[in-house]
Amino acid sequence: MQERNSIIGDNYRWPHVIPYVLEDNLEMNAKGLILKAFERYRLKTCIDFKPWEGEKNYISVFKGSGCWSSVGNRQMGLQQLSIGSNCDRIGTIQHEFLHALGFWHEQSRSDRDDYVTIVWDRIQSGQEHNFNKYDDKTSDFLNVPYDYNSVMHYSKTAFRNGTESTIVTNIPEFEDVIGQRMDFSDYDLQKLNKLYNCSSSLSFMDTCSFDLENICGMIQSSDDNSDWQRLSQVPAGPNTDHTNMGECRDSGYFMHFDTSTGAGGSTAVLESRIFYPKRGFQCLQFYLYNSGHESDQLYVWVREYTSAHSNGTLIFIEEIKGSPETYWQLHHVSLNVTSKFRVVFQGIRGSGLSNGGLSIDDINLSETQCPHHVWHIRNFTHLLNTSPAGQAGRIYSPPFYSSTGYAFQVSLYVNGTTDNPFNLGIYLSLISGANDDHLQWPCAWQQGTMILLDQHPDIRQRMSNQRSITTDPLKLSDSSLDYFWDRPDKVGSLATFPNGTEYRRGPGSGTGTFLTHERLRSRNFIKEDSVFILLTMEGITGPTATSGQTEGPEVEDLYFCPDNPCENDGVCVVVNRAPVCRCPAGDNWWYVGEKCERKGSARENIVITVSSTIAVFVVMLIVTITTAVCLKKKHRQGKENRESSTLEE
Repeated sequence: MQERNSIIGDNYRWPHVIPYVLEDNLEMNAKGLILKAFERYRLKTCIDFKPWEGEKNYISVFKGSGCWSSVGNRQMGLQQLSIGSNCDRIGTIQHEFLHALGFWHEQSRSDRDDYVTIVWDRIQSGQEHNFNKYDDKTSDFLNVPYDYNSVMHYSKTAFRNGTESTIVTNIPEFEDVIGQRMDFSDYDLQKLNKLYNCSSSLSFMDTCSFDLENICGMIQSSDDNSDWQRLSQVPAGPNTDHTNMGECRDSGYFMHFDTSTGAGGSTAVLESRIFYPKRGFQCLQFYLYNSGHESDQLYVWVREYTSAHSNGTLIFIEEIKGSPETYWQLHHVSLNVTSKFRVVFQGIRGSGLSNGGLSIDDINLSETQCPHHVWHIRNFTHLLNTSPAGQAGRIYSPPFYSSTGYAFQVSLYVNGTTDNPFNLGIYLSLISGANDDHLQWPCAWQQGTMILLDQHPDIRQRMSNQRSITTDPLKLSDSSLDYFWDRPDKVGSLATFPNGTEYRRGPGSGTGTFLTHERLRSRNFIKEDSVFILLTMEGITGPTATSGQTEGPEVEDLYFCPDNPCENDGVCVVVNRAPVCRCPAGDNWWYVGEKCERKGSARENIVITVSSTIAVFVVMLIVTITTAVCLKKKHRQGKENRESSTLEE
């Protein structure tokens, strides 16, 4: 670790937009994660990052020896920040950039001896300086309490020379709390926002759990014939709101559209307050409880205001589909709005008999990209209590597709691997899919991101746990000379979906120490006995330019099409300025084609493979015959030409 320096003084502050360079020697997975870490800063603070364009001072991120950074802006021009081997975790990257922004480790505070004890004789020789304490003339903790939960705090095992702890918390209950690398804690954000005078964050737009009677400034439309009601329970469900799950007496509300009365086709419209976008893309996230009839409908619209339409134009975004269930369901809707707008929820009573209706709660709106897929795991406490460690306790997600057509699957070790029990383990594998004949193999530079969602109602206060892996096309399998990310039909093992359909699953990449069970229970990861794993798999392009003047890897810019040409509930996105359909998939089926017009199944893979083999054989036979005929004709013509030339001579 480099020697740390003082943060006292305005000359150690960076501007609110920090120039950076991603150097060529960074690992590809780290490059994608650094850009994702910047998004967390934008969501929760007023700090932004931009590619270096010749500014005097900038941060050069490179692959050095370990994970380290100087503290504060050193006013030295190029200032290095190392993301070395095994540093490619988003919490670690946030940690190092907090150093660069001017923060010491939490256990270096002048008052640390009130809260932790450093056991010096257990520290590795030469690493003692990492546990230095700085007095209040050198370090300012900004009148924020000591934070055991800080992303800047070392764990109890940091730099130990044996098996015993180097840091002992004076309150024993925090022994396993220190050292988290999930996300910023609340106090981390308080300190950073104080230091840089942040009054708001950049990409956050709104959060609403309907606890206040003003329902977050939302308005009931006068153009409908019913209203949304603010309730705490409904006889047919839900029995509680999603925010508090009934744990707080006389609190906990949601908005409900009653479809048990009234005529079919009656509507209720709820509109948000006005928002002013800056980035041109947004993600709307909310929970829906459907206790009505399957014919009841929920539409999401946007009312966009322009100079040509000062009263606003309604733009249809998405129909939220789903049969009535006895639990809250998580939904994401991607928006693509560039002018001031409102979000509009329209409930429509169906023709069937309903005992309840549609309820929404815990709405969050931000200028971020939505995850591509959600894996909802129910009855999770039962799984924790009954699943053995190791492969026998492993569960698998449904199949999903990346934005470029690769099929993949996630496996979760509920009680850890045999080497790491009492942890969640998570791995991503490519699986055989409908598009495999048309894809590049081995799979190159696709970054899969797996996020265990902290279900706190306010997106800014979540500490979700994330892990990303990137497919290196040159990586070899440990047990053979096959490429690790080659076609699953070639390197995968036979697997079976719950309905009996067979497919091939490639080797998995991930971690057996994704999250300890203690941390799992410390936040809102488990709510209503459910967990949600958010999944995205997208391309990261090529290495950075050697000049250091480009941003480095470009995570594909995904924007949603103004008009949706996709069939069968496919979602249209713009990738590299061209519309691309993302097709839906189930446990043993999927839609394929440019417009998702064809339905496929795992069984069809066998037919496709056989058909492809026959087709290739026929084509090669035709090519061979044609080549032979052409060569014979050419030989005859050449002979005639030579004879003609001889005669002419």
